[in-house]
Amino acid sequence: MKKLSIIILNYNTKDLLSNCLDSLYAARNEVDFETIVVDNASSDGSTDMVESKFKWVTLIKSDKNIGFSAGNNLAKSVAKGKYILFLNSDTLMKKGTLKRCVQYLEDNEEVGAMTCRTLLPDGSDDKDARRSFPTPWVALTHFSYLDRIFPTSKLFSKYWYGYLSTDVEHEVDVLQGAFFLSPKSILDEVGWFNEEYFLNGEDIDLSWCIKNKGWKIIYYPDVSIIHIKKGTKKTNRKLQVEMSGVKAMEIFYRKRMWMRYPLLVNWFVMMGIMAMKVIRGALHFLK
Repeated sequence: MKKLSIIILNYNTKDLLSNCLDSLYAARNEVDFETIVVDNASSDGSTDMVESKFKWVTLIKSDKNIGFSAGNNLAKSVAKGKYILFLNSDTLMKKGTLKRCVQYLEDNEEVGAMTCRTLLPDGSDDKDARRSFPTPWVALTHFSYLDRIFPTSKLFSKYWYGYLSTDVEHEVDVLQGAFFLSPKSILDEVGWFNEEYFLNGEDIDLSWCIKNKGWKIIYYPDVSIIHIKKGTKKTNRKLQVEMSGVKAMEIFYRKRMWMRYPLLVNWFVMMGIMAMKVIRGALHFLK
């Protein structure tokens, strides 16, 4: 059995994927791992590139774009590692990260999932690496920009944990799907990614399922990756991504939060989600 299975979902990110795999190859001696690339019917030559340049990679081809959750789940029956790392194709692995993260899970059996420090290309922290569950209050402070106005307030900045230093290891609610490391046994127990989410929200839901089983979720800043976070230049594609985030929020709230709050609170949340759909659509139309 491999110690680690690294699963990378790809959709038309040929050059980014190539760089990501190069960085993994440089870390090949740190831990016994296998790499599985799931391609969601890319049209940019990604699969040909993987087959010709990275023969040590297991390639799974989907005949259509089935989304982030379902795409990653295609590797479920193939992955043989004790631990599973979901890794974005727009990331670069840094020296020592794989070794120390796997060792952290080996030493801390109460941890159900973890992430490392995630740096943007300019060296700043990717705020999305650690997040709180979007309760009505947390969501309100985030989408009203109160967490940007008061970035270190414990009351207003819970979404991105702005009141906690990114240098400090701590327990969190949500891990970003760009680097999501978990024991395979726990993923099997909770069912991997929920395929109701096509894009966005699946990492929140998986974190919820793991934490709901009593496992700890840890932000571990002693090692890091680089997250390039490539943006799309196509306005309609950007709108699609943003709208999928709003839709994912609605799915998550109805699925995980609805029964926890009174009907009046739920009504206000749904009104807020509908307002975001209208506002974001209108802003993109005006652009």
